[in-house]
Amino acid sequence: MKKNVGKIDRIARVVMGLGVLSLTVIGPQTPWGFLGIIPIATAAMGFCPLYPLFGMNTCAKVEKE
Repeated sequence: MKKNVGKIDRIARVVMGLGVLSLTVIGPQTPWGFLGIIPIATAAMGFCPLYPLFGMNTCAKVEKE
């Protein structure tokens, strides 16, 4: 798996994931909040399986010398 999630994208995924995951503790207290684990996991791995399907990559491009 080649990394395709950049730094800003990772931060946004963690924040969003924690927000959704908090729904299991506060708010409606629904088990649907556990879906917040998905963006946290993709941020931790640095790979989003949907990005290759859409031809996306948010990693900074490193130029080889």
